[in-house]
Amino acid sequence: MTLSLYNTLSRKKEPLTPLDPKNVRMYVCGPTVYDRPHIGNARSVVVYDVLYRLLAHVYGKDCVTYVRNITDVDDKINAAAKQNNEPISALTSRVEGWFHDDMKALNCLDPNREPHATAHIAQMIAMIEKLIAHGNAYVSQGHALFAVDSYKNYGELSGRKLDELVAGARVEVEAYKKHPGDFVLWKPADAGDDPSSVFDSPWGKGRPGWHIECSAMSGEYLGENFDIHGGGADLMFPHHENEIAQSRCASPGSQFARTWVHNGFLTVNGEKMSKSLGNFITVKDLLDKGVKGEVIRLALLMTKYNEPLDWSEKLLNDAKKMLDGWYRELKNWGIEELKKKNDFPISSIPHFLNSLLDDLNLPKAISLMHSASPQELHAMGNLLGLLQQPPESWFKGDGGGDGDIQAQIDARIAAKKAKNWAEADRIRKALAGAGILLEDRPDGTTDWRRA
Repeated sequence: MTLSLYNTLSRKKEPLTPLDPKNVRMYVCGPTVYDRPHIGNARSVVVYDVLYRLLAHVYGKDCVTYVRNITDVDDKINAAAKQNNEPISALTSRVEGWFHDDMKALNCLDPNREPHATAHIAQMIAMIEKLIAHGNAYVSQGHALFAVDSYKNYGELSGRKLDELVAGARVEVEAYKKHPGDFVLWKPADAGDDPSSVFDSPWGKGRPGWHIECSAMSGEYLGENFDIHGGGADLMFPHHENEIAQSRCASPGSQFARTWVHNGFLTVNGEKMSKSLGNFITVKDLLDKGVKGEVIRLALLMTKYNEPLDWSEKLLNDAKKMLDGWYRELKNWGIEELKKKNDFPISSIPHFLNSLLDDLNLPKAISLMHSASPQELHAMGNLLGLLQQPPESWFKGDGGGDGDIQAQIDARIAAKKAKNWAEADRIRKALAGAGILLEDRPDGTTDWRRA
């Protein structure tokens, strides 16, 4: 089995050749914990969760190291904490909990490592000191900055020249910079900063820049060279471009990440998602409306991972219909057969596996599930993080109120036996109004499900 991925750095699809097949290493940029994760954030987590599952299948679960960081020191965090009039630690702890809860609802596995930026300040300072010693960084007005023109391949990832990159991006042009594109490695503390966001350094009290955080943490857990670096397309420049420059310069001769994978942008009904447009959707918004986590997950996987995804009610409805149909097949299969599901090897479905190995062709893989046998279907679902609950739970929910529902069904059966058709119809309509759909057959009402 050979996994091929589109490498943003080389601009072509390439076979993945791990540095060490017994330790395939992947780093993915994690959340900045200042607000609830939105569906764009969730798309990235879900995509790399599938890639992690696939890597574990190909190389073995114990042969994959997946690192996803938590950014818990950042200007956005400081601003949000001040606005809420609360300590930074209270904000970051709460939002991190929200993130974990929401991603668990989407059936995402935990990474092997989840380092926090605030626990790796020493590693960041050490990397900055190396960059200064190598002539790639300088200190100015309490700031430590990376000199972009000291790295000749700057712009290689995004494919544009330095001047074009600076002109086309939001770059802070400050007097303390030698070049407008120079980026901050360390910044001085502001007056009134929460002490928990201020750290000692050789350049004075302050905090790290965003870009150095990921370089330091990936290096700590994966080494100077590793196999895959993932993240959203919005991070390609400047974040990932800057990671490459500072990491390679801090460790001359290193390649840093060999394969760069970027998931595509997400829009809502054709428009960019933003609070000002009123189309900003969090995972919690959807869960609170009764949308099941697996429905959200499938909706996020129905478009090629590195292409734009347009979010809509139709997309959600299509995902729910698919899952309803698949769970109905598993339900009809029977519980005894369902218990044997883990004995069915995914390698017995080569056309499905090959579609995933071909640059995570998720739409093709999902399309193959429609013609699968029940055993195949469940094996496919396991690899994609879908069909993870008993069919009864899918259709009937958490069991709350089941006794009352059954009592109403029994009353309807009794009304039909007494030929009280009006009462039987009234009960059916009342149940339907509560979102309970009855499955009537010639021999009577045999089952029910939630709409």
